[in-house]
Amino acid sequence: MSSEDAAVEIGVSQAVGTRWFRHAGGVNPCLPPTVSGRYLSFSEREDIAIWGAQGLGVREIARRLGRSPSTISREVRRNASTRTYHLTYKASIAQWHAERRARRPRAAKLVANERLRDYVQERLSGLVRAPDGRIVGPEEAPWKGRNKPHRGDRRWVEGWSPEQIARRLPRDFPHDETMRISHEAIYQALYVEGRGALKRELVACLRTGRALRVPRARTRQTTWAHVTPEVMISERPAETCDRAVPGHWEGDLLIGLERSAIGTLVERTTRFTMLVHLPREAGYGTIPRTKNGPPLAGYGAITMKNALASTITTLPEQLRRSLTWDRGKELSQHAAFTVETGVAVYFADPQSPWQRGTNENTNGLLRQYFPKGTDLSRWNAEEIAAVAATLNNRPRKILDWRTPAEAFNEYLLLVQQAGVATID
Repeated sequence: MSSEDAAVEIGVSQAVGTRWFRHAGGVNPCLPPTVSGRYLSFSEREDIAIWGAQGLGVREIARRLGRSPSTISREVRRNASTRTYHLTYKASIAQWHAERRARRPRAAKLVANERLRDYVQERLSGLVRAPDGRIVGPEEAPWKGRNKPHRGDRRWVEGWSPEQIARRLPRDFPHDETMRISHEAIYQALYVEGRGALKRELVACLRTGRALRVPRARTRQTTWAHVTPEVMISERPAETCDRAVPGHWEGDLLIGLERSAIGTLVERTTRFTMLVHLPREAGYGTIPRTKNGPPLAGYGAITMKNALASTITTLPEQLRRSLTWDRGKELSQHAAFTVETGVAVYFADPQSPWQRGTNENTNGLLRQYFPKGTDLSRWNAEEIAAVAATLNNRPRKILDWRTPAEAFNEYLLLVQQAGVATID
């Protein structure tokens, strides 16, 4: 549930709910679902209130609950409402009093121990210095309560993780038990306001630079849920690996500035390249971006599937046998793509670009025409087709100095002749 939905659920504005969530550092309160049997539960307090209103005595209530009479007497005396002349016992008020006392607030270690606080802060935010003592690194950007700057400079700091700090303390202070702290206590001091003496802006010194902690359950979510075992690269047919039979393709995206992109398709045997035009959808740049809204950049899953299908279906069926793609979510509609085109799709292993070496090499050649950091949406379909034709007409050493276009056309003629022979 998002902070906005939670705010609506409890009856406060979305702005208030978001502010509460940020003040808590994105950390859920550590409240146990049940209390120990040693303490009275809320249901027991409800029974005490009901039976007390019915006029039952302390000993009778204690007998029914299986508790000591002194426990019931102390509960009624300590946790009753104090806003009336006569003490009135209400279960909700008694539970509030009990929870307030159970918190037993105490000063955090980093508040009480200045030497420990200075040690932690120095390892987190200590400046990087040259051998001559001069501070080096880019200028510090003001912290705005958000995540680390996107594609911007970050301050150069020592940048120890809380776990590294906690584990190093026993080595640096082996005989000083006051110089001990857990890594979780450091995280709490960073992310939760009022818990610890560390400033919130020090979260920018952590490696991730997140302003809010990510729930542990989110880190366990499958990043590539669209990649199932049956579409892994290990399931490709053997003929794909030896490049003996044309018709097996490798693909990826060239990403440019402002979420612009061009799709690339390279045939593994002939090195023939096809570029996929991915224009932005209507409304891009004018419609405000919304969370989980429609992808308007031009390479959303459905848009990508349609663009690839319209490009690859211009080829004869014998020249579209399989497609090996990177693990990007832009091809999460691969099942529908296979149904429409008959092209089997396979995905490379994580962090294994060499499994699509032909495509990676071709993308490097294409960067001559489409450099990184430039807006690729400037070019229309005819212009990127001209670049593909230029690349396909370069002689290649791997093809015995034939061009990819010549090698591809030779196989295309063989396919057409075989079709004529079959008809005859």
